[in-house]
Amino acid sequence: MIELIYPIDIAPLHRGSGSAAAAEMLPLVDANGVVFAQASREFCHSGAKVLHPVVHLHIIDREGRIYLQQRGAFKSLLPLKWDTAVGGHISYGEYIVEALRREAEEELRLMDFHPYSILSYEFESQTEKELVNVFATVGNFTLDPNPDELEGGRFWTPEEIEANMGKSVFTPNFESEYQRIKDSLQSLL
Repeated sequence: MIELIYPIDIAPLHRGSGSAAAAEMLPLVDANGVVFAQASREFCHSGAKVLHPVVHLHIIDREGRIYLQQRGAFKSLLPLKWDTAVGGHISYGEYIVEALRREAEEELRLMDFHPYSILSYEFESQTEKELVNVFATVGNFTLDPNPDELEGGRFWTPEEIEANMGKSVFTPNFESEYQRIKDSLQSLL
């Protein structure tokens, strides 16, 4: 796992136009997690393709099923697609595990879990470039999807996931990430 390395003081690169966008500042990093600037979420998603860190948490139950969230219908990107159980941006000044725990609590009200670091990699879409920090946890958790964040969620067997790959059921990021880590997820059982 990489860890973000923050400088002592950095002025914002771009603040965004609205007050909500200005409030959510994200660290800009190099491939090693060294923070060299900060920018608004709006700027990071504008097509500028500045590398910014995010976290993903895969949740596996004792039967080997994988929990996936269904993105909200209100999401501007990939509404109602199935995706990694927990995913979100790291706020400026926050460390990777802090963001992981915050996102897990916000999205699924999950607080008591032990995260295992799986890998970090760069993901680039048409509008952004992310340094994805992937974690997994295993257990029989009580998950409570937050309707302000998600449409819902459920556990999927690996066979169900494989049968739905390439059918526009999942986000493209989930599909590519799952192919990279599916063996690592099963090895945690």
